[in-house]
Amino acid sequence: MKTEKYFEATEFENLKELIYNAVEKYKEKTAFILKHKKEKEISYEEISYTRLLEEINQLGTKFYDLGYENKRIAIVGRNQYGWVLTHLTNLLGGMLSIPLDKELQIEELESCLVRSKADILVFDEKYKHNIEEIRRRGNTQIEHYLCMSEQEEYPSIVTLRQQGKELLEAGNRKYIEANIDSHKMNLLLFTSGTTSKSKAVMLSHKNIASNIYSMQLVEDIRKEDVNIAFLPFHHIFGSTCMVVMLAFGVTTAFPDGLRYIAQNLKEYKVSIFVGVPLLIEAIYKRVEQGIAKKGKTKVVNLAKKISNILLRLHIDMRRKIFKEILDELGGDMRFIISGGAPLDQKVSQGFHELGIQVVQGYGLTETSPVIAAENVKKMKYGSIGFPMENVELELYHQDEQGIGEIRVKGPNVMLGYYEDEEATTKVLKDGWFYTGDLAYFDQEGYLFLAGRKKDMIVLKNGKKVFPDELELVINRLDEVNECMVYGIPDKKDKNDFKLSVKIVFDKEVIEEKYPHITLEKLEEIMWQKIKEINKTFPPYKYIKNMVLTDKELIKTTTKKIKRNEELKNLLEKE
Repeated sequence: MKTEKYFEATEFENLKELIYNAVEKYKEKTAFILKHKKEKEISYEEISYTRLLEEINQLGTKFYDLGYENKRIAIVGRNQYGWVLTHLTNLLGGMLSIPLDKELQIEELESCLVRSKADILVFDEKYKHNIEEIRRRGNTQIEHYLCMSEQEEYPSIVTLRQQGKELLEAGNRKYIEANIDSHKMNLLLFTSGTTSKSKAVMLSHKNIASNIYSMQLVEDIRKEDVNIAFLPFHHIFGSTCMVVMLAFGVTTAFPDGLRYIAQNLKEYKVSIFVGVPLLIEAIYKRVEQGIAKKGKTKVVNLAKKISNILLRLHIDMRRKIFKEILDELGGDMRFIISGGAPLDQKVSQGFHELGIQVVQGYGLTETSPVIAAENVKKMKYGSIGFPMENVELELYHQDEQGIGEIRVKGPNVMLGYYEDEEATTKVLKDGWFYTGDLAYFDQEGYLFLAGRKKDMIVLKNGKKVFPDELELVINRLDEVNECMVYGIPDKKDKNDFKLSVKIVFDKEVIEEKYPHITLEKLEEIMWQKIKEINKTFPPYKYIKNMVLTDKELIKTTTKKIKRNEELKNLLEKE
């Protein structure tokens, strides 16, 4: 079953057509809000859609003048206007854009620059030390280093843009009139993982444009919305969403950092938030804790029951009833999009009951990224909705429970892995892309993720355990910051596994709830809670071992747990 079309949208062959169309529609509307800090003074600058395109064309004209046409341009930096400007300049000029993770260690960053054969590097001044170390080593083929901001040692894109403006005024239209090949590689993105495991995904303009079109057909994003760009742009979810917002006419602001989320939501009157479950669940947990601290849990729960009864009568009073709570989230938040991993359905339901719509999407870097998603018309807590309009989806090799591997076809599927034919042929077969994710359809056609094929634990009796399912429940405990469920060989039967969990406890919560508690006593309390959770599952899913720590789990920079590394460390201690 496919998602129905709920909104009108125009399909474009490439992002140049898409951006020009957005500028024509939204002209002087604000595309980006920039915050400037000078000592204690703060000022704001608004970049209109028209100005955005003018500045893209100015920078692009100078890039062409410098001989960057058909070059490979890497970008390293925080989410900021300079990042957006560079990326869109690359794409609208047919150059290869290579967004790289700013958090990578020097060796990994250097490896990505070498593997991608980048010619030019545009960087954020904050990471200048790492860039200069890579330059000193001399292992890359980088010809030019450009900084996003003005400073003495390196040319800046600010200065280059001004020079490009003069060239345009003199009649240089080579960049503006450049033709785009919609089907060639124009974007190279590295998947999460260590240097040896990360793959370079080749994407085209058509891949991204087709995915944006499918989202425009179903998602209730409005030109009046204000978005805050928390998702890192080097990640496909972040960079595609940045262009999605432009396609919808949305205004985007840039965050000051994770610690300032609450402040930024109020400051910019944010109405739409796109994030990964880890962040969305953390925000909801703080909301719940705030209600509990004020001693209003019972009152709020009663208000939810009344509100839900009114909703069934088509009377929506949620935003009035829960105004005080919503004000803590800035007061304007109305729509949250979650992607990157399964979202706890309790969180979806909790936000919905407060009057904030939450939709969950699913996809991968290799699919540009969205494969399936919920929308305001088609929602079911815990599901990932329906396949996008232009995506063909099947569950391959289903078991007796209807669980099979998701495989897809569509214009959003990657060109392949760069210079890795072996890896490409493993996942692209007969036009199908095999995702490695397991899922099932319910009776109404909603799609539910079961877990990663490689993470599935198969017990001796043939029963299958998906860690995600258990982790979602354990993560609901106030005391738990994060956790990982895994299987360790049973000492009595080496052919079987014993389900275990590693729990990272929330130090703030523990100090508040159990002041001066010993680790030994805390282990007793947490083990009792795990035993209670066990009772909600069939016996073969019982967790029989627990490791408790306050040390964060090993993760990729996109906040996905590196299960193999964690498991290796845990098994070494057994």
